[in-house]
Amino acid sequence: MGTAGEPRTAQHVLVINAGSSSLKYQVVDAASGTALASGLAERVGQTGAVGHLRHEVGEDVHERELPLPDHGAAMAAMREAFEAFGPELASANLMAVGHRVVQGGPEFSASVRIDAEVVAAIEDVSDLAPLHNPPNLAGIRAAQATFGDLPQVAVFDTAFHRSMPAHAATYALDREIAQAHRVRRYGAHGTSHQYVARTAARELGLAPESANLIVFHLGNGASATAVAGGRSVDTSMGLTPLEGLVMGTRTGDIDPAVVFHLARTAGMSIDEIDTVMNRRSGLLGLAGSNDMRDVVDAAEHGDDDARLALDVYCYRLRKYIGAYTAALGRVDAVVFTAGVGENSAPVRAGALRGLENLGIMLDEAANKSVRPGAVSCISVQDSPVTVLVVPTNEEWEIAREAARVVQAI
Repeated sequence: MGTAGEPRTAQHVLVINAGSSSLKYQVVDAASGTALASGLAERVGQTGAVGHLRHEVGEDVHERELPLPDHGAAMAAMREAFEAFGPELASANLMAVGHRVVQGGPEFSASVRIDAEVVAAIEDVSDLAPLHNPPNLAGIRAAQATFGDLPQVAVFDTAFHRSMPAHAATYALDREIAQAHRVRRYGAHGTSHQYVARTAARELGLAPESANLIVFHLGNGASATAVAGGRSVDTSMGLTPLEGLVMGTRTGDIDPAVVFHLARTAGMSIDEIDTVMNRRSGLLGLAGSNDMRDVVDAAEHGDDDARLALDVYCYRLRKYIGAYTAALGRVDAVVFTAGVGENSAPVRAGALRGLENLGIMLDEAANKSVRPGAVSCISVQDSPVTVLVVPTNEEWEIAREAARVVQAI
């Protein structure tokens, strides 16, 4: 999709992240990470709601309200926004469309070009991610209908974690039941962990295959990954994103017998317990808000519930640092990323408090003066373990993966 004679040094990829009621998009140069444009279609397919589209080109922001009955309509609205406000996709030399797919199951250990068999395989593992894979597939089908002349590439959140050894990926569950129902630890946030690990290694002056890292992706969803030599060897999320760290609305690690207890004593159904653990717990359940900024502010103003929520959240982070230090044997850096990880100095300080015996020595002043969007070192100069804040860029990672797959064909 280019103009004759135009240089093709750039590797532009249209990155699509389709949610249940949204379509997030960005045109990214896979070589440099430069974004030509980005946008978000919201309220897709919501009965009685008018859709909203936001399209950004540089500092220019264009917004409009329009009907968005499904992802196909959202894709058409996106294309119209490119035509109306730029940049023209016909002159962008798009080489591929890269799709974020949350769950690849046991089938996919790497990004792949999408064909009918891949679509069927993604659909087959949708029971492992019922809130994510179906809208991801809707985005794929809409893009295939809109950009049928371009290669489509699936980039899986779980793929980075397929390198986990069996002893880290396996639950001590009845083997036949686990195999029959594909129960194992899959992890999530893989594109973010992969991007951040590579960036952190470069910041340390190490080749990715030489760096041992503990990476915290802390957003409304949160996960930790132990990265040895550029490969995930353990991660906090499991079969689903419910396992692991305390999150905005999710419990994280919890005794599974709590499910039986609530069913027996509270008469709650499985669906009701699922809702409580995934949507009404975490920071929201403890402090009344799933926004870490609200929780920190309330804690600093003497709210005991918020103080406890913050303590529980940070204590869980410290526990994972200890566990992953043991798993890795040697840690070169602890790395924070995503919304909370990049922006909350109190959370970073709370996570690292008292870990000097592990060689982790925080520079309090540096921690409080992290510049938004910049890679920052927040440990003291002679800290045996470096502490970094690395802004994540999942769209660039998806674009890189899509370009790699297309170029390998």
